[in-house]
Amino acid sequence: MRTCVQPNGVFRVGIHKPHYRVRNLRANDCLLRLGRKEDGTPHDNSANFPTGDIQEDNGRWIYEIANPFSFRGATFIDSGWAASRAGNPSMISIKEPPECSLITILAKHGASGSVDRILQDLPKPLLYDLGANSTDPEELMLLAKNCCTMEFDSQDNPVGLVYIGQGEEARPDIDDFDLFETLANNPYLPDLYKEVMVLRPGVQGNSEIVGDWQRGKTHVFEYLRRNSYIPWGHYAANMAHNAVRYKTSSLSPADMRGLRHLYYQRMVVTLADRVGIDCPVRKRELTVRELERLRVQVLAAIQSADDHPATLWGWNFGYDYSGSGYRLHASHQMIHQQFAMVQGDMELLDGSRAMNYSCGDQVAEVVERYQKSYNSDFFTDYIHCIRGNTRADGGSGNSALLVWSDENVMLFVPKAQVSQWELQLLIIADADEEPVGNVIEADSSVRESIDCGILTAQRIFAGLGASMVTSIEFSKRLGISNGQRLLYSFLPKLPWSMGAFSEAQQRYICGHFPEDFATACRAKLPDFL
Repeated sequence: MRTCVQPNGVFRVGIHKPHYRVRNLRANDCLLRLGRKEDGTPHDNSANFPTGDIQEDNGRWIYEIANPFSFRGATFIDSGWAASRAGNPSMISIKEPPECSLITILAKHGASGSVDRILQDLPKPLLYDLGANSTDPEELMLLAKNCCTMEFDSQDNPVGLVYIGQGEEARPDIDDFDLFETLANNPYLPDLYKEVMVLRPGVQGNSEIVGDWQRGKTHVFEYLRRNSYIPWGHYAANMAHNAVRYKTSSLSPADMRGLRHLYYQRMVVTLADRVGIDCPVRKRELTVRELERLRVQVLAAIQSADDHPATLWGWNFGYDYSGSGYRLHASHQMIHQQFAMVQGDMELLDGSRAMNYSCGDQVAEVVERYQKSYNSDFFTDYIHCIRGNTRADGGSGNSALLVWSDENVMLFVPKAQVSQWELQLLIIADADEEPVGNVIEADSSVRESIDCGILTAQRIFAGLGASMVTSIEFSKRLGISNGQRLLYSFLPKLPWSMGAFSEAQQRYICGHFPEDFATACRAKLPDFL
């Protein structure tokens, strides 16, 4: 099978040393002057039109690493790009964007008296870019007032939106929704405007709040998203309007605990209802102890069930909108996480039944195929390879892929990354001598480790400058035993690597060696641990 994992504990790494001859089939030259050099001599394009065939004898080496999970393709590392970062892993970062204020520039050039009128007359592409990138709160407030109708108090502070229509048809009076949404997602817009525009419960619609978690400065709401493409009950744990979190660097351990507790609680209660176990709690959260007792009961009951559902969890962090009209990340900047319980099977149009899709099923298939191919356990060998890793380039530098770990989980850089900055969190704990394959099998200690691992990954990304990160969970179906371990993948979007045809073919291009990215990640740990 196609994987870089081997039973001997050594990752399989391929290497391409370009050596080839190209037949020249060009009929004509198109020689043109391109400009001049510093010394005044002409610079032309003659290098583009060789007279004969081309012989490549010493191209840059390319490393090819099959993903441990065959359904995720392969990663290709350009040795030229990666070599520079190997000598200086601190190069692996994104710079903080510069300050941006149009009204400051206008004032500098004597146009401060007509700022509001100029902002209203800006072409939409410029308006959207300014809404996304301005760091000037005053400017953002002016833009907000221009794109929707608000109520203001005597101090000119917003207190609410103006609605048009009656009853259930009432909608906020918004002139430009794309600008409205972009402004509301800008961290530099004052929090009071954020609250009035998008954060106050109910301002984005009538989604019912079916759970909450509050401790000190932490407040999280759990929303039910009706009429979702997730048809079994789609939930979202959102930081509340009085606990504004637009950056992962501002997330506290209590915030993460609240976000994740609502996920664990909803999954356990949903399963309890499904298998007929009574949960008398209403109108309050379950304590950790109550949740643990109910989890143990549910886990025992589902072992004999015919249905094998799966948990679904994901987190889109970050928002950006291009002036060309492209939304660059499918999320709201305010931190929230989504989850659901995927049913075991579904009815087909012909009346028969088939298994529902769950992304963790692909991991299960890898585990099964690996066992048949090597007569060995995939995750045992994967962990062995990670812990005994040697550098992809065969060099003598730091070879560790591990970034952070405790007795239950390990956060590491995968040998073959599907995002240039991908991190993975693997649950290494066992329960009843079986690998923990989903959050229902994870006790409170393991869940606490998972929460800490997720927060650590996000804080590392914040330290490196990543502002858009997709996080997903690969979970084992409930009630089965197949050796599968629970796995999380964290996938930042990078400004220079948004994905194109190579990625569509699952050919992931990387400009660093995984070991050097791990070094860059570990360097951020002292900032918050």
